[in-house]
Amino acid sequence: MIQSSLLAYIGLSAILFAIGFIGVLLRRNAIVIFMSLELMLIASTLALVAFSKFNGTMDGDVFVFFILTVAAAEVAVGLAIVVALFRQKQTIQVSELDSLKH
Repeated sequence: MIQSSLLAYIGLSAILFAIGFIGVLLRRNAIVIFMSLELMLIASTLALVAFSKFNGTMDGDVFVFFILTVAAAEVAVGLAIVVALFRQKQTIQVSELDSLKH
């Protein structure tokens, strides 16, 4: 019973991670790319919590706090970058942003 629920959580985590990974690869909108990265972080968090519950330890739960902290920082910095780029270029399409090219 516990084994099958662990496999269900890991399967869901793998599906969420794959959706996020495909979103990062295929989308050109900066906001959608950041949302896909967040989905990948949530998938890894789900896997850590599932393994932690299966092993009966709190290690995964402790890592979740660090992952959520990194996710919050990523959102703040990413949104600031998107707003700055939009003010400068009037677009958030990644393929049209060439400010690092000479």
